[in-house]
Amino acid sequence: MKKSPLQIVKERFGDKAKLIEALRKFTNEDLWVNRLNAEKGLELVSNAKLLRLHDTFSAVKDKFGNRFKLIDAIVSLENRVKDAGYRARLEKFPVPRLYDMYKSAVRRQARANAAKAAAEPKAEAKAAPKKRATKKAAKPA
Repeated sequence: MKKSPLQIVKERFGDKAKLIEALRKFTNEDLWVNRLNAEKGLELVSNAKLLRLHDTFSAVKDKFGNRFKLIDAIVSLENRVKDAGYRARLEKFPVPRLYDMYKSAVRRQARANAAKAAAEPKAEAKAAPKKRATKKAAKPA
């Protein structure tokens, strides 16, 4: 049976306040783009969304360290290293959106590499055609 977000919060953090405190560690300039409504805060955000945010921020922090390294990884995967406008646009995006873009780019690159690897044996087969054995018809005596 699938657990509810409240059960997961209680299991992993104890209560919602501790989850929010764990998320506040990620709200520095390295990872956070401040789009939070000051009146509402994180306290009124659903448990499911808070859990997704915590998992995403944890993964990005472990893998990249900060959002600028994540942006560098996306730009290099997309082969747009010299495109300053693209990089500037990515810098406005929040971390969850950037991380989704990164995962999509990795999947696209993996599919392209797999297609390229599958096409190589076919290209080799066309380049070196096999000789067929031919039978000579026997002459009647």
